[in-house]
Amino acid sequence: MIVVIKRTATPEQTQDIVDKIVAMGYAVNVSQGAERLIIGVLGVRENKDMLAAQLGGFAAVERVMPVSKSYKLVSREGTQTDTVVRVGQAVEIGGGLVHVIAGPCTVEGRDMLVETAHWVKRCGATLLRGGAYKPSTSPYSFQGMGKEGLEILAEARAQTGLPIVTEVLDPRDMEIVHQYADVLQIGARNMQNFNLLKEVAKARKPVMLKRGLSATIEEWLLAAEYIYSGGNHDVILCERGIRTFETSTRNTLDLSAVPVVKALTHLPIIVDPSHGTGKWDLVTPMARAGVAAGADGVMIEVHPKPGDALKDGFESLTFERFAAMMEQVRPVARAVGRPVASDASITIEA
Repeated sequence: MIVVIKRTATPEQTQDIVDKIVAMGYAVNVSQGAERLIIGVLGVRENKDMLAAQLGGFAAVERVMPVSKSYKLVSREGTQTDTVVRVGQAVEIGGGLVHVIAGPCTVEGRDMLVETAHWVKRCGATLLRGGAYKPSTSPYSFQGMGKEGLEILAEARAQTGLPIVTEVLDPRDMEIVHQYADVLQIGARNMQNFNLLKEVAKARKPVMLKRGLSATIEEWLLAAEYIYSGGNHDVILCERGIRTFETSTRNTLDLSAVPVVKALTHLPIIVDPSHGTGKWDLVTPMARAGVAAGADGVMIEVHPKPGDALKDGFESLTFERFAAMMEQVRPVARAVGRPVASDASITIEA
């Protein structure tokens, strides 16, 4: 059950309502949104109408809404207003514009990262991605540059103004990653690492939550509920493909998840066609399709020399191919009434 508090309510009035709910034997979750304070009443299984009538009698209560979903706070049943996640001073994800997050899978060195950051900014990207700590299926694969990688990302941000999206793998790394990142990414392998979710919930920084390798949409939204219920309401979902029987692509990019998620939750969602397909020549058509499906953004892997990349070069776009992709995504975004956040253009020299 969701209790929406009036804007004019005082802190004392809100606390009275919380105390009343607790006294009745229910758990509560208090969430301060951009416009409204919402109290989630947890554990309600019977006498729902009676409880709703009692809580609706408080002068500070605007309305009481039963929620049938297991994910109470991120459910659209609780609010019809889309969440807009603000990153830095200029980026608003979920606000009607399509944002492009671009950069290499992992930071491999200063020169390549800074060069890539300038290029993707020139093409129209609004955020820079790059892994400093990288999970790898094989223990012998490149694991990232750690703190040095974070420092290089920060230098690229200082030169270009692009906010940084980078992954945190372990609760023990939270402090150092939090110092540098603008968006904390939770990778697919960590979607149900509940201790890590609880840590990023305390961070009060935007979190990008990738869908797990074989996760259902409900499991994905319940993972988002962990973050939201912990007090962090700046959650961005990322569809990055799921594991199926198909072997012609790295994963199966579930584009139907975009409209499904839009119907079930108020959180913004972006699409990662690079990991979703695992093939560079499929990235552009799937980026176009993701935008057409209603995604709030796309995340693209870009590398100056994909053939020499230490991670995921086979799914990375060259600079020229990224520029061409941007020119193809723009008209699609305009056609669905959600233009790309940056209208920057570029002329490719022969």
